Amino acid sequence: MKLFVDGRKNTFSILNSKIQQKDRVIWFHVASLGEFEQGLPIIEVVKNIYPQHKIVLSFFSPSGYEVKKNTPIADAVVYLPLDTRRNVRLFLELAHPEMSFFVKYDFWPNYLNELKKRNIPSFLISGGFSANQLFFKSYGKWMRKSLTSFQHFFVQNESSKVLLNSIGFQNVNVSGDTRFDRVSNQLKQDNKLDFIEDFKENKTCIVAGSTWPEDEAMLQEFINNSSPEVKFIIAPHNIKAEQIQKFKNSLNKRTVLYSEKQGKELSSYQVFIIDTIGLLSKIYSYGDIAFVGGATGTTGLHNILEPATFGIPIIIGSNYSKFPEAIELQKLAGLYSVKNTKEFQDILQKLLKDVDFRQKTGMIAGHFISSNTGATQVIKTYLNHKNVKLS
Repeated sequence: MKLFVDGRKNTFSILNSKIQQKDRVIWFHVASLGEFEQGLPIIEVVKNIYPQHKIVLSFFSPSGYEVKKNTPIADAVVYLPLDTRRNVRLFLELAHPEMSFFVKYDFWPNYLNELKKRNIPSFLISGGFSANQLFFKSYGKWMRKSLTSFQHFFVQNESSKVLLNSIGFQNVNVSGDTRFDRVSNQLKQDNKLDFIEDFKENKTCIVAGSTWPEDEAMLQEFINNSSPEVKFIIAPHNIKAEQIQKFKNSLNKRTVLYSEKQGKELSSYQVFIIDTIGLLSKIYSYGDIAFVGGATGTTGLHNILEPATFGIPIIIGSNYSKFPEAIELQKLAGLYSVKNTKEFQDILQKLLKDVDFRQKTGMIAGHFISSNTGATQVIKTYLNHKNVKLS
């Protein structure tokens, strides 16, 4: 909350220092880190199509802003000021965008209405709509009005298009989710990490990504009873030293932290805890099985697409009803959801012992990614066909 409040105090001064009145600007707004990952392929496309423009990137959440505030993809990275008329007018005067993009959701009526009033073309990318949203209620007319600000909607699925059509919006494309393009591109990157290779050797490796204490409680029992032929890499969501130390102390296997790896013979350890950020997407490339945190408790499932792109089976907790990609991959049998420690241990044991089953499950996950790419190209084609005219 302190970051949320204090960070917003600096928004206008950052814009003042980074954006001049003569600059041509395109604005992207994302709620948090996940939406940033969805928006990133489109930011790259836009920078290529409009190289003379500066990019302003705004975040609503501290968990996104604090991680990406120094990203070189944008010329100015700020917290979005709260949606008051005064804030909106000042923000748009300082940023003076010629075009704006909103990612997935995070609809702010005053911002959208003011963008429309100023004739600034606005787009929704990777949009996702559900029938329980205010737009589709009989008493939601005032929120529906804000949607008229969008020149075009690029949505993830047919059901979102049907919902928008039902309230009179025909300017909709089912483009899919740009996150699939984002994670698929990871396969083209250099994912080599020498220290992970030293640690893993030729053993089977379970990568647990973005874990919370409730996820680690399930892991702890399995790790303590595991074969020395299985290695574990744990990348906690919060890299708080005391929390990580508590988890480390609960393990009876040789465990090393990333921050203390220097000079260690990493191959002699069975558990590697990554107490830093920015490495997980590469680390997944070394995994034979992935456990993705967030759905054991109620904090929200983290990114399952990152491990899926490397064609490895995925295990998650049971609270994933708001994550359509997890629902779909679970139906395809490329992902397994567990309700408790016993279920977690059972599926892990099966994946470890039955190599054919493990490989088939991983192939399903990999194909799920490759068959859902293309959203970025749809949006790029639209923009390239000069449907968007900037001053």
